[in-house]
Amino acid sequence: MTDESVLLTDLTDGVLTLTLHRPDRRNAITSQMWTLLGERLRDVEPGHDVRAVVLTGAGGAFSSGADLSATAGMDEFPDPAEETRRVNDTVRLLHGLPVPTIAKVRGVAVGAGWNLALGCDFVVATPEAHFCQIFARRALSIDTGGSWLLPRLVGLQQAKRLTMLADMIGADEAHALGLVTWLQPESEIDVFVTALATRLAAGPPIALAQTKSLIDNGIDRTLDEALDGEAAAQAVNLATPDVLEAFAAFAEKRDPIYRRTPVAER
Repeated sequence: MTDESVLLTDLTDGVLTLTLHRPDRRNAITSQMWTLLGERLRDVEPGHDVRAVVLTGAGGAFSSGADLSATAGMDEFPDPAEETRRVNDTVRLLHGLPVPTIAKVRGVAVGAGWNLALGCDFVVATPEAHFCQIFARRALSIDTGGSWLLPRLVGLQQAKRLTMLADMIGADEAHALGLVTWLQPESEIDVFVTALATRLAAGPPIALAQTKSLIDNGIDRTLDEALDGEAAAQAVNLATPDVLEAFAAFAEKRDPIYRRTPVAER
């Protein structure tokens, strides 16, 4: 039987909040949690009820990483192929989400937990948060997309420092490196993230989905490829009612209201 209490789900006003919920283990991520998270992410499409996603952890921690307790003390490890597939499928879903994503980080974000946070579009953390690419301390190499993310975010040398030395760093340093988007006091982080997610959820879903894709893919493209991609995206935007609503709202000096309808109906 699946225990869905380890991943809490809340959908309010277009914002889907997914909470890793093993507070007694600082939200260490089990195989079941990877599967549940993948199932929740798989259902997210632009223009439907979910317009933004917040990923967070319960009990004052984001996540202490993958749960290795099941293999602790073993002389040999089981075939990792199935677990790797499960984890990688979920990571791909997170990175490919067509809606804005926010990681809300309290406490520790370690290993796979940190890389899940970095896989979101924005990271909001408290000043007390701490981060670590802990893999080397466990005789493991980096995973959960970290080898792709970190060089793009901080450059090769800083990526190697963070992963090969596996030092714990504070929120201030993570913010200075560009690994945290905003620092917010503990007493204000919930209100800040709710306001940010609400603002993103009110945006034009198709345009935001395309902008996210263009930015994510732009680093690997030539200028000509980027320009062609932008032109194709604008053609799609101009065929949606969202553009008409944006222009009407501008003329009428009001906030636009974008309909929550699937792409296929636009």
